[in-house]
Amino acid sequence: MTIQNNITELFSAHCSKTLSITKIQGDASSRQYFRVAGRLGTSIACYDPAFEASTPNDYPFLVLHSLLSRHAIPIPALIAIDTEHALLLLEDCGDLLLQNIFGSSLEHTAPVLYREIIDILIQIQSIQGQKNKIPFSICFDHEKLMFEFDFFISHALLNYFSPAFDRHSVSRLRDEFESIAEILVKPQHFVLNHRDFHSRNILVHHQKPVIIDFQDARMGLPQYDAVSLLRDSYVKLNPELTEELKVYHYNALCTHELNTMSLDEYLYYFDIMAFQRNIKAVGTFCYQTCVKQNSTFKHSIAPTLSYLTDYINVRKELKTAGEILYTLLEGTAA
Repeated sequence: MTIQNNITELFSAHCSKTLSITKIQGDASSRQYFRVAGRLGTSIACYDPAFEASTPNDYPFLVLHSLLSRHAIPIPALIAIDTEHALLLLEDCGDLLLQNIFGSSLEHTAPVLYREIIDILIQIQSIQGQKNKIPFSICFDHEKLMFEFDFFISHALLNYFSPAFDRHSVSRLRDEFESIAEILVKPQHFVLNHRDFHSRNILVHHQKPVIIDFQDARMGLPQYDAVSLLRDSYVKLNPELTEELKVYHYNALCTHELNTMSLDEYLYYFDIMAFQRNIKAVGTFCYQTCVKQNSTFKHSIAPTLSYLTDYINVRKELKTAGEILYTLLEGTAA
């Protein structure tokens, strides 16, 4: 049977007779999404191959859905699951992404909306749990950060940008990446992070934020998700608003006793983390473009690279890596 047939059976069993199934453009993962319309309304069906190899007790999406729901995080409600066919049936919270408010009549709401989103982020970062269970058992350790740096080297420098990059510089650049990763491994400051907290993973439903795509949550610096939101590959915020929201996040962390850094320390780690996070994003975009032949992300490469100079210019720890990457950054500026 096809995925659509399986969705029809699941939807009919829990809602009503299915009227139509429309595929929705997904993200860079192997998951597939469908909007399912029936007599009583619409729902979202998700087919995830990873669910086939899991049980409901160890499938990250369901583990995180349960955890976030218990802590009143606004996420789509779970209507039904079909473990046999690796399907989830979820509440339909519309298709207005945070990204899409820009350039629309809602753009003026951005400052208020972003502060609400940071309030939700603080709720997420306040969640604690057993260290031997996901998501608290996984973190942005040195191995994970270097995996992402190496992914960038393989798919961005040695593939997408290979004509413009001197491959003899790889070893020296990787040494710099090792040092940068070491700076960011500070378990004493770790909190729970969504891990992809950007404008394509936040819906605006009834004028309120709804968080999606949270199954990869893990422990890391509180700046990680703040970077994803404020130095977003898909939306470039007004610089004044960005600075205001950094301080807003910092103050909220302090209020909730989630932070022992000074503001200067917070901003220092924000810049180093932003460098790593943006590098990681460029690696993903180049992989999707070259390996997966998915051109959806190609136009996000240059805007993401354009952020790097900001961090390199103010943090001496990034200077050498910036010099090695100069040809890429110069091309982006041009």
